[in-house]
Amino acid sequence: MKDEHEPVYTLGTASSENNLNFDVKDSPLPLYQTERGGEVTYHGPGQDNKSCCTVASDVPTTESAIPKDGSSLVLEVTRGASRVEGLTGVWVGDKKLAAIGIRVARWLTYHGLALNVTTDLSPFNRIVPCGIRDRGVGSIKLNEHSSTYDDDKLIDIAHESLLNEFCEVFEVDLFQQPVSKIKFQEK
Repeated sequence: MKDEHEPVYTLGTASSENNLNFDVKDSPLPLYQTERGGEVTYHGPGQDNKSCCTVASDVPTTESAIPKDGSSLVLEVTRGASRVEGLTGVWVGDKKLAAIGIRVARWLTYHGLALNVTTDLSPFNRIVPCGIRDRGVGSIKLNEHSSTYDDDKLIDIAHESLLNEFCEVFEVDLFQQPVSKIKFQEK
């Protein structure tokens, strides 16, 4: 089993409790205030989650790093994905596949990005994801073109594609190290 994010709700710096469909004192999942920009969202198993701090602060540039229709690096699992004028993220129809939160402070940009691959979407029913009331949340798994792949393969394809697209768009090289090799400091 892959190392995956535990189910949590995160509140970006622009978040409002009005976008929670529950009392904050009785949250159905752990609830965290974060330094990323944006509104409330859900993170959990089946997402490809990335965080970074860089000086690149253009949301459309970050969105373009998310695999979409026409990408030479992505199989047909993201066919039909696009940007929607006036809304952040990547969409298929009225369903958001990828959420992006960006905050700029002291010339640094804090990015948060989550691409729903095989995610259980039911926790999104307890919030107003990204503060957008008239649209829903989707996943690559629900895309008609992804049905030939099992969950692990979809996550692998999405992960590799996201990393490759991100590096190409931001013109960076990526150094990868297994999580098991990373030393974490105790708090």
